[in-house]
Parts: sequence; C-alpha cells; structure tokens
Amino acid sequence: MAAPAFTLNGKVIVVTGASTGIGRAAARVLAGQGARVMLVARRQAILDEAVAEIADAGGTAAAFAADVGTRDAAVAAIDAAEARFGAIDGLFANAGIGGAAAPFADYGDEDFDHVLAVNLKSLFWQMKRVLPGMVARGSGAILATGSLASERGLPMTCGYNASKHAVLGLVRSAAAEVAKAGVRVNCILPGLIETPMLTHLADEFTGGDRAAGMAMMARMVPQGRVGTPEELANVAAFLLSDAAAYVNGQAWAVDGGILGTISNGG
Repeated sequence: MAAPAFTLNGKVIVVTGASTGIGRAAARVLAGQGARVMLVARRQAILDEAVAEIADAGGTAAAFAADVGTRDAAVAAIDAAEARFGAIDGLFANAGIGGAAAPFADYGDEDFDHVLAVNLKSLFWQMKRVLPGMVARGSGAILATGSLASERGLPMTCGYNASKHAVLGLVRSAAAEVAKAGVRVNCILPGLIETPMLTHLADEFTGGDRAAGMAMMARMVPQGRVGTPEELANVAAFLLSDAAAYVNGQAWAVDGGILGTISNGG
C-alpha cells in the first residue's frame, strides 16, 4: 500500500505559541501545505503580521489572541477556530515558557504554578476540548511541544523540567486511550533551536554576548550548529499529516543528535 502523500490540504489546524519562533514557522509550513490555520498567542498585533505573511504567500489563516495559561482562554481559542473554519483536524500545542531559573530550594511556588499552567495545563485543557470530536469522527492528530527536558534532568529549572516531563506523559496517556479511534497524539522534542527563548539564554550565559552564547550552544550539538525553526516546523507538519498515520505516542526529537549520540564538544 502506497504511503499517503505529504499534504495537509483542507485540514483545520490550531497552532498555539504561534506569534514567534517555532509556532510561527509551523503556521507558515502548515498553511503552505494547504491547511487552514488558526494562530494563537497573546499578542494580537504580532499574530496579525503572521497571518498577513501567510495570506501573502497564498495560504489561509486567522488569529486569536489568548493566554492559554488560563483555562477559559485556552478553550476559547479552540471555539474560535471551529467557528471560523469548522471541525479541528489537528492541534499543535506549542505554547510554552521557560520560567524562572533558580536552585530548587529557592524556586517560587507561584513561578512553579505559572510554568505548569502554560506548559502543561494548557495542553490538558485543549486536548479535553478537541479529543471528543476527533474520536467521534475517527480521525485527528495532536502534537505537543516537549523539550530535551522531557527526557533529561536539567539544573536550575525544576518547573520547566517537571512540566516538560509531564507533557510527554500526558501525550502518551492520551495516545493509549484514543489510538483505536483513529486519533494520534505525539510529542516533538526541540533541541537547541534558534528561538527567542534560546537567544535569551545565550545572552544570559555570556552577559549579553549573544554571538558567543550561540557559538557555545552550537558546540553542544553533534551536528555542530543550532537548528532553525523551519527545520522543526517541517517535522511538525509531517507528524500532523496523514503521511505519519502509523506514528503514535512518540517522543520525536529534532535536536541535531543531542539525545541520541555522545558529542565530543567539537
């Protein structure tokens, strides 16, 4: 049996965290493959710019400004997508924050709760909203953005680390429940991808010398470079497409080989 063509033509896909970085790149790629995309993030003006880019390239997209770290807003984003485009075929739950950087004993309770709300609870709320419809129709794909921290323990970031481990657990639990209904749930694990979050870390590590910070991070990657949002977005689009029909419950790393190999640090 021939593999399905890699196309998303006509599918309705919601992308959260879509104003910058991975989410914005994914929205462009998905729309370029024929999907009708609802972009969700907090800043309406930047979302409007992203929608205009997609429209200029011949794609179909709309925007909904929401802080998905609150339940009502997370659910309202799905409602808005359905009202605009119809039933949801795919959800790329990409919104996330790094949170505070502090020793475990000094990590604030409010900081911990906030990171879990944005990184984990938003995924829970939105999956609860879209899964019944997908199960009823016998099709659908959900992709959540995890992290290298979904598989490894990182210091000074217990809130982020806990949330990203939990994202992977939530994905696998949902996949086990809905696989027989024809619905797929997967997790994508970005490595060192050039996003605003990563460049901020590069600044912090080097006291503002971004170029030196990015070069240092590149040396941590077996391929010897930091990845681009588009490289991650291409894999996300595949996992949301019917070409990935037999991929379910997986943690798919896009990391230049960090998790799967041992680098000598070049």
